[in-house]
Amino acid sequence: MSVSTLLWGVLFGAIGLGFFVYGKKQRAIVPLVCGLALMVFPYFVSGPFLLIAIGVALMAIPYFVRV
Repeated sequence: MSVSTLLWGVLFGAIGLGFFVYGKKQRAIVPLVCGLALMVFPYFVSGPFLLIAIGVALMAIPYFVRV
């Protein structure tokens, strides 16, 4: 595990926490699930480029999917 992977994981985890809290307070399922996924997925992805790609995709989902 490199330093860049660790820092990107911390960044996406913090953003995921924000999405999770927002989704919980607003009772919105999409940001809640994306926030949970953003907090969990860095544990399973080891490459920094794949980590960034998945993180950006998970952050974009709540903006495009409205339920």
